[in-house]
Amino acid sequence: MGEEHVYVRLARRTIERYVRHKEIVEPSQEAETAPELLTARAGAFCSLHRQGRLRGCIGTIEATQSSLGLEIVHNAISAATRDPRFEPLRPEELPDLEISVDVLAEPEPVSDRSQLDPRIYGVIVQSGGRRGLLLPDLEGVDTVEQQIGIALQKAWIGPDERYELYRFRVTRYR
Repeated sequence: MGEEHVYVRLARRTIERYVRHKEIVEPSQEAETAPELLTARAGAFCSLHRQGRLRGCIGTIEATQSSLGLEIVHNAISAATRDPRFEPLRPEELPDLEISVDVLAEPEPVSDRSQLDPRIYGVIVQSGGRRGLLLPDLEGVDTVEQQIGIALQKAWIGPDERYELYRFRVTRYR
């Protein structure tokens, strides 16, 4: 495995500092080599795997922080400590933690399922105030139907309810 991308290094430093000391880092150290961390804004997801299994995944569909760096910091802490599917990460789990950071492009409306491809696009389903999202290129998600079905479940939207579809691309960093 090669050297981690600067966004992943920021997420790892954030998680390690927060899990060990409950301190929140600033992205300024990584911004020396990636200045867009302080200037760009975008939604981002932090996905954590350990021993080949998902250990946490939290993110934002659109920017909620003043910079991409702060978005990554916020979502890395949430993925490590606030994913309701998992117990908070423990310090002894840190050494073999695998981290990826997905930066989301702007979602676009989809008028037909033929415009989707689970390898290329993530999907958002929306009905009223309920929204569900599924990232693209996930192991075990091979069809548009699977992708939409999982997103509907996450949003608590029934398959027979009316909903809007959106797609988005991500840039995945490891």
